[in-house]
Amino acid sequence: MIAIGGSIGTGLFLGAGGRLAQGGAGLVFAYAVCGIFAFLMVRALGELAIRRPSSGAFVSYSREFLGEKGAYITGWMFFLDWATTVMADITAVALYLHYWKLFKPVPQWLLALIALAVVFALNMMSVKMFGEAEFWFAAIKVATIIGFMLIAIGAIIFHAHTGTAPDGTAYTAGVHNITQFGGFMPHGVPIMLSLTLGVVYAFGGTEMVGVAAGETQDAQKVLPKAINSMIVRIFVFYIGSVLLMALVLPYMAYSSDESPFVTFFSGINVPYAGDIIQVVVLTAALSSLNAGLYATGRTLRSMAIAGSGPRFAEKLNKHKVPFGGIIITSALGLVGVVLNAVLAEDAFNVIMDLAGIGIAGTWSMILITHIAFLRKVKKGEEQRPEYRMPWAPFTDYISLAFYVVVVLSNLWSDSGRKTLALFAVVIVALIAGWFYARGRIQANLMDEMLDTEIDENQ
Repeated sequence: MIAIGGSIGTGLFLGAGGRLAQGGAGLVFAYAVCGIFAFLMVRALGELAIRRPSSGAFVSYSREFLGEKGAYITGWMFFLDWATTVMADITAVALYLHYWKLFKPVPQWLLALIALAVVFALNMMSVKMFGEAEFWFAAIKVATIIGFMLIAIGAIIFHAHTGTAPDGTAYTAGVHNITQFGGFMPHGVPIMLSLTLGVVYAFGGTEMVGVAAGETQDAQKVLPKAINSMIVRIFVFYIGSVLLMALVLPYMAYSSDESPFVTFFSGINVPYAGDIIQVVVLTAALSSLNAGLYATGRTLRSMAIAGSGPRFAEKLNKHKVPFGGIIITSALGLVGVVLNAVLAEDAFNVIMDLAGIGIAGTWSMILITHIAFLRKVKKGEEQRPEYRMPWAPFTDYISLAFYVVVVLSNLWSDSGRKTLALFAVVIVALIAGWFYARGRIQANLMDEMLDTEIDENQ
């Protein structure tokens, strides 16, 4: 459930609108390509997880095949992924609330701060509370997407009215929304490439299946089915939804500050449809925010125990919740609040692209770990399970090259250059953090070795 909640969030419910407005129907192709590479990454992770299921997932595998430095990079990239997703989600909540006149006078940064505080309080409660909330969040999102797809298909079949242009021209659903208005990629390939990092962000969370593997009793039987069925659902929800968005309205009808689902339902003239969907996408953002704080709190605690994270992150409250890690993530979430204050218009795009870099970094480390595993297989030190990443290691290298191109394509846009500048600061901080943490990591390893020797001698 956490994997579903994390992967179906603001990337689709808000990000797709801005991406469609900038790139046109070609966004469908971008989603399809990114979906294929997301699938390859999950297959690589699945092969590692079936070989040795671990709740530590890809961080644990990086430690095994790349050493402590590899585990450090993987862990912090995963943390960056979810911490920036938290920032993106509080920004989305603020933008969604501005849909209603009641909240328009309230500053965007203040709404983002309130959203962070509410979900922080929820995460301080028991895991049971988290699970119940996440179940209902996910159920509402899935029902909304299915409902949208059914209504959109009906609108296309009957060429229904779906909105009105600023000049009064009526919009109708149909293939003409792709073939006209500048064609498939109205602003060219470079612009579409610069938007792809936001699409990678939309697929973030698919790697959580590796975390779930550690809690599965029969991983060799259950995990392949889970991976294949999850990818099918993601492809249907994402590629299907974006294709239908492109068919029901021309690309210029969408905007970066409104959910494309709200744009569609507001245009079909059904009373209160826009308001109802706005509530739904608001719950989607809260769901992703909820999952983000849940994941980062536990990731930071695991890293702290290994010596690569701050000691404060080890702390648990009376509900066995890693409140230290959640507090640290929430404190970083305040950076998102500041960005909402100083970059209100660009805040979501900058944060979304930064989260996309974190996701691309996490996925790249999974692939590099898989390559290291295959090298051990070649030496006869390991054996591959029956469930394998297809055409590896060729597909590993192709995937890595794709992620590099996607990240560098951000140089084509102003917000992308801001994102890369922020990421450069993050890299410097990570390098400094390694030199600070490596002594503690080595001390922890020495303690483990001594404990092992004592146990063997007893």
